[in-house]
Amino acid sequence: MAAARWALLAGNFVIGCGVMVVGGTLNDLTHDLNVSVAQGGRLIAIASLVMGLGAPLLAAAVAHIDRRKLLCLTMLWYALGHGLCALAPDYAWLWPIRALTVLSAAVFTPQAAATMGFMSTPAHRGRAITFVFMGWSVASVAGMPMAAWVGERLGWRIAMGMVAAGALCVAWLVWRHVPRGIRPPALSWRSWRKVFASPLLMAVVAVTACQSAGQFSVLAYMAPYYKHGYGASPEQISAMFAWFGALALLGNLYLNRVIDQTGPARAVTTTLAMMAVSLLAWPLATTLPWLALILLPWALSGFATNSGQQARLGGLSPRLAPALMALNTSAIYLGQAVGAAGGGWVITHQGYAPLHWLGLAWVVVGLALSVWAQRAQRADDARHAGVAP
Repeated sequence: MAAARWALLAGNFVIGCGVMVVGGTLNDLTHDLNVSVAQGGRLIAIASLVMGLGAPLLAAAVAHIDRRKLLCLTMLWYALGHGLCALAPDYAWLWPIRALTVLSAAVFTPQAAATMGFMSTPAHRGRAITFVFMGWSVASVAGMPMAAWVGERLGWRIAMGMVAAGALCVAWLVWRHVPRGIRPPALSWRSWRKVFASPLLMAVVAVTACQSAGQFSVLAYMAPYYKHGYGASPEQISAMFAWFGALALLGNLYLNRVIDQTGPARAVTTTLAMMAVSLLAWPLATTLPWLALILLPWALSGFATNSGQQARLGGLSPRLAPALMALNTSAIYLGQAVGAAGGGWVITHQGYAPLHWLGLAWVVVGLALSVWAQRAQRADDARHAGVAP
């Protein structure tokens, strides 16, 4: 089981690198294809929209497939798609290839989480799911800075090719280490109805969408923001991504150790508050080193929030976990689409300076929803226990 956990973590690492590669290489991509930053950012929004809509629909379509075979095939598709993206002659070719490529991400991340939850005992389910999801944090540590550096020095096409090579390696790891015969309970219309009929579950999913929109209102445009707002060199841009990613990994590692003791709901509410602190303090960042310091609370909490949300939903209703994981993944990506689109609009009409206010507004809404859901869950637990909340 340990080897399977590492294989799935590696899969999320490559998925994360592929999803974030456009943001990291945005400077070179827009220059090479002769498009605006806002138009380049629409690549992120388009891909996120496809992933967001595809996650729940594909979850139902692939429910009958053995998870080892399914996860391996999704990584092979990811490799093929990024290889074709690297060869795209212009923007008109790139965006539809990119949209089809990221369908793999819509399948892999929720199905990897559901597979790990299915293989784990209830007492360790939260830790197992957050461990697998930590691949995204590792991607932010190594993948995003590397993509930024490669994009600035070697070009965005080389970065896409590197993602393709990584996906091929992971396909082999998954096939070798994930046990065959894993088929979590198939999604039924009854499962979906239960999810959509629950105000608590839908509020928790909405938390994911809001925090994702808040993060990507700013995060999608960080590479050009560092360059145009602070005059950062390619090495400084890469270093800022590495700083953010290293802190994100530390935050996720800490959450992985304490989440089964503190509870996912409390952890998520705390991480959202930390994000809000960074975005609120943003105007104080007059230099790049000051910005690095102000980013600290956000970096520690940003990816940890996603991990906490996966564990939170898995614990709220294990029987509905496949539907919830798919819907939560959909919320992540739809939030990214909304955030990237909104951030692009702000840049076009008002420049980079107001981006953090848009991000803060989304995060505050997510924080309010998280607090409400946490209280509703406590009251629901108390009713089932037969005591006053």
